[in-house]
Amino acid sequence: MRAMQDLPDSSRLQTSWARCWLALGAAGEGQVLMDRLLASWAEPQRRYHTLQHLDECLALFERSRALAEHPAEVEMALWFHDAVYDVRGKDNEARSAAWAQAELRAAGVGAAAIERIAGHIMATCHAALPNGGDQQLLVDIDLSILGAPRPRFLDYEEQVRAEYGWVPGFLFRRKRREILREFLAREPIFGTPLIREEIEGRARENLAYSIAALGG
Repeated sequence: MRAMQDLPDSSRLQTSWARCWLALGAAGEGQVLMDRLLASWAEPQRRYHTLQHLDECLALFERSRALAEHPAEVEMALWFHDAVYDVRGKDNEARSAAWAQAELRAAGVGAAAIERIAGHIMATCHAALPNGGDQQLLVDIDLSILGAPRPRFLDYEEQVRAEYGWVPGFLFRRKRREILREFLAREPIFGTPLIREEIEGRARENLAYSIAALGG
């Protein structure tokens, strides 16, 4: 059964976009690009990597943006981090970063900021340790679903399974256990102190629960 999704907060999305677009010194209002991004996040093949996920990320960012050295860059990277999402793709982050680079360059954003934003997006591959506090903040926000209250975490697990509905059950369970165990083995899971204090314990409980449920 597909998990129910909360509707995104349209006012938060609009406020977030206008704030980071202006702070980056981008030309115009960027409304056409924002609409294209929203349409991308709403594509039918998505189950977890949806507007709900974007909205949840931006909600946490609003509470923690004072921690960022370049908050507009972190915020824009959140908008783009899953902008391209092919459920069978291996280069979604790279394609999302390339899209961001092209659009922000066309809007006149500075080269250094664009480079950092692209690096932030690539960090959501979760293949290496984040580089710097801003990148750590973005990665922690992206992974914050692991520390969500149990009902939302279980919804997330259902959504992930639905996105990989084409994968046979035995193979999905094995691969999913491996991924969740890798997160559980991290010390700590979250590098941003504020986020770690808030959700690290719950994330560990959720991960252990899900691993056990998957037969691990």
